[in-house]
Amino acid sequence: MNYHIFREIADSWVLLAMFVFFVGAIAWAWRPGSRATHKDAADVPFRHEDAPAGETNQMTSEART
Repeated sequence: MNYHIFREIADSWVLLAMFVFFVGAIAWAWRPGSRATHKDAADVPFRHEDAPAGETNQMTSEART
């Protein structure tokens, strides 16, 4: 008896909730003000092209001693 009730809920309301969450996530990612955030995240691998990240870490550790 309980399985049937849970199955009905899962087939209708949980499916609807998952669909609404999916559409909301897509809408949030494509919102008008998010271009700068996505551009910043896309440029992360290229931030230390002129000086590798390891060299700046060595300088700060040498300055501490």
